[in-house]
Amino acid sequence: MITALIVIHIAFFLWIVFNRLFLPALPKQPLMKTEPLVSILVPMRNEERNVPTIVRSLKETDWEKAEFILLNDQSTDGTQAALDQEIAGDKRFTVLQGVELPAGWIGKVHACHQLQKHASGDYLFFVDADVRFRKQAVRQTLGLMEKRRAALLSGFPAFEVPVFLSKLLVPMLHFVILFHLPLALANYAKFPAATAANGMWMAFERKAYESIGGHEAVRTSLVEDVHIARTLKQAGHKVLLANITASVKCRMYETPAEVWEGFLKNSYTGIGRSPLIAILLTLFYSVFYIFPLFLAAAGLVTANWIWLAPYALTVLQRWYVDMVTNQRWYLAFLIPLQAAAMLAVMLTAMKKSLKNEPYTWKGRHYS
Repeated sequence: MITALIVIHIAFFLWIVFNRLFLPALPKQPLMKTEPLVSILVPMRNEERNVPTIVRSLKETDWEKAEFILLNDQSTDGTQAALDQEIAGDKRFTVLQGVELPAGWIGKVHACHQLQKHASGDYLFFVDADVRFRKQAVRQTLGLMEKRRAALLSGFPAFEVPVFLSKLLVPMLHFVILFHLPLALANYAKFPAATAANGMWMAFERKAYESIGGHEAVRTSLVEDVHIARTLKQAGHKVLLANITASVKCRMYETPAEVWEGFLKNSYTGIGRSPLIAILLTLFYSVFYIFPLFLAAAGLVTANWIWLAPYALTVLQRWYVDMVTNQRWYLAFLIPLQAAAMLAVMLTAMKKSLKNEPYTWKGRHYS
């Protein structure tokens, strides 16, 4: 059994290394044939703490032909006051006030829908308020889109993980992509099922975006980023998932409660609310990523050093993903706890779904 585990984990590591070859990074010095107008659109609901950093990133971007449109989505904190203070009369900025959420819409999706109606750009760039990016990040994104002729480019940023639960759950986003998503199909084939996207960083060619009905086409989706990317693929457009971690960072959560609620609304929905997939994932991660920790502990007690090998190989897999995606290397040693936390949130979300209990996020409830 130990030998089988070792062989399987070596195969897993080689697969991750191979799969990574199909995840392009943002170019360091992109060459652009044109300089289109870009609308950078930021939905904001109770984002007072993130206003200074996102406004600073926008102001410092080196893409001169840009307009910045921010939507205050009925915030109940000091978001508006912070915006007024940080923008300080900069004419590139427009701040919109969000209207009441209509029935049948998800909050963020409706915010993005409102934003795009006021945009003038040839490219629509949706950026979350908790994102920070280098001044060249917009140029790099557009350069890679032009080179690959993509209608949509998206990516997962490098994550700041201040609380312990975020150290467990947030870095698993990168691991899931590099381990479970066949990136050759995602980036080089118009196969809708092999699609991933991240709403924190999504750049659309406007004509393609409008051709599928924009965010209105996915107005009921809790995972609208993936669904809008699939819709683009189904319409014959190219979708590109890129490694943006060298230029884009995100501090998603500040408290354990935020981490839990944030993942709760997306984890089970992200697997299509399938109990069968949830059970299979539970068995898979329990056997291959949680059990090796107990096996290693037993190996230390009994001096059977070969029993440490499966755990060491899981750490190697995580370390490689963390190296590629600019995460803290030492988080790799937490892989069994990360897998357990991922399963816990997925199973809790499944339970809520089966009992028809709503998910809660920023004061709104979703079924």
